[in-house]
Amino acid sequence: MWHMQAESPLLLYGVSKEVVEFPGYWPSNIHVCGFWFLPSEWQFSCNKCREMMSPSPDSSVSERKTMCAAHVDMQQFLMKSSNPCLPLFIGLSSIGSMGFLKNPHAFLRVLEAVLEITEYSFVLFSAGYEPLDAAIQSLAGASPSRSNPEAQSVGGTLLFNNRIYCFSGSVPYSWLFPRCAVAIHHGGSGSTAAALHAGIPQIVCPFILDQFYWAERLHWIGVAPEPLQSRHLLPDNDATSINQAADSLVRTIKVALSPEIKSQALKVANRISSEDGLQEALKVLKEKLLIS
Repeated sequence: MWHMQAESPLLLYGVSKEVVEFPGYWPSNIHVCGFWFLPSEWQFSCNKCREMMSPSPDSSVSERKTMCAAHVDMQQFLMKSSNPCLPLFIGLSSIGSMGFLKNPHAFLRVLEAVLEITEYSFVLFSAGYEPLDAAIQSLAGASPSRSNPEAQSVGGTLLFNNRIYCFSGSVPYSWLFPRCAVAIHHGGSGSTAAALHAGIPQIVCPFILDQFYWAERLHWIGVAPEPLQSRHLLPDNDATSINQAADSLVRTIKVALSPEIKSQALKVANRISSEDGLQEALKVLKEKLLIS
C-alpha cells in the first residue's frame, strides 16, 4: 500500500554532504544543501564595522574587506611577528549562559598554564558572558567602563603578558579563522561550519545536544583530534586539576597541529568551497513551490 502513504515533508538541511552522511534511503524530499552562513556584515558587534562591510554600489567586496579590518587592536595582535605560529582561537559561545562555565577563573588559569609551558597565544571570545568578562577584567586589573557601551563591545583586553586577546563582541569567523592556527570550541554547528570553510584544524569540547555529534564527526573525517572532556577546559579550581587540564589541552593542540590533520582540514575546505547552501535551499524552495 506504498502508494497510499503521505509524501514525506520537505526538509532542507544547512550542512554539507562532504561532512554529514547522506544515506541513499532518505526520502527524496530531504535535501542536504550545504552550510548556511549569515552575511558577514551582520556578524559585527561594532556598528561602524557593520556599516563599512555592508554592500554598496560603489565598493567591491575586496575593497570593503580592506577598509574594515575588523578591529585594529585585534588585527595588530593577530599580526604580531613575535609569535612562533598563528594564534589559537578559543570560544565557548553560549556555554556560559547555559550554566556550564561555573568557574571562569579556573578556565582562564588553564589557558595561563598552557602559556607557561608553550609559546602559543590565544584569541578568546567570551560571547558577552558577564562572569567571564568580569574574571578577565579582574585578572587584567581593570574594571569595564560603564560610560561607553559601544566601546566595551568593540575593544579587547590583553592578559598574561599580552599573549591572550580577550574579546566580548563579535566579528565574522570567516574573517577571523583564516588568521588562526586552530579553532577550539564547543561544537556548535556555526563554529564547526566556519572552521571547516577556513580549512583549519579544530578541537571540540562538547557539552550538550548536537555538539557531541559534531565533535565525533570532525574527528571521524580527520580534521580534529579526539574530543576534549569538559574537565579539560573547565576543571575544579585547584592547582592539580588546572595543571592536569592544561597538560591535556597542550597534548591535544599538538595533535591538532600535526601535518596530517592540517592537510585533511585543507582538503575538506577545498571540497566544500564551491557549495552555496543558501542558494541551493532557495533553488529547492522555488522548484517545490513552483515560483519562477
